[in-house]
Amino acid sequence: MQKLDFRVERKDLYSPGRDFALVDVPEFDFLMVDGTGDPNTGEDYARAVEALYSLSFAVKFASKAQLGRDYFVAPLEGLWPDTAASTPKAEWSWTMLIRQPDWLAQEQWDAARAKAATKGLPALDAVRLEPFAEGAAVQVMHVGSYDDEAPTIARMHAWIAEQGMALGGRHHEIYLGDPRRAAPDKLRTVLRQPVVGVGRQG
Repeated sequence: MQKLDFRVERKDLYSPGRDFALVDVPEFDFLMVDGTGDPNTGEDYARAVEALYSLSFAVKFASKAQLGRDYFVAPLEGLWPDTAASTPKAEWSWTMLIRQPDWLAQEQWDAARAKAATKGLPALDAVRLEPFAEGAAVQVMHVGSYDDEAPTIARMHAWIAEQGMALGGRHHEIYLGDPRRAAPDKLRTVLRQPVVGVGRQG
């Protein structure tokens, strides 16, 4: 059975270089959950991520068992407030999300949610399935601690302005590393910023 890897299928979206690049992000299906609080210490954040992963793996197993289609669970992603740098983390409003395949029917979703519900996940009812399309965006690979992203984000914003574009949506991060296993300076994170005004360059 061939096992789909979203990151291999769309390397342009999941494996950017260290230079800023403009990409066009199409619509994908995501499991999403909204919340507020410090992602480092907040209980709501931990519960949200737990529910996302549990349901995502349950969906994967349902797809493999019922449809014979297997894939790697996609990496965790986050949408963050534009004012994150100047706002205490305890006041951050965020959306955490994990991409899903587009071939699943309601039968598989019902089976997956029923299986995840047996685990007593407090945030499960807050998880929703929703399409999400960013369109034009600028992205770059950040290697290092999450707390060291600010200078790279500032340079990204400056580069966007230099190209005649403007910020067009919430700051987006895709977490390719596992902070439980990798040293902070080895973590790999896609930093993405939706933009408007593409084509005004020059």
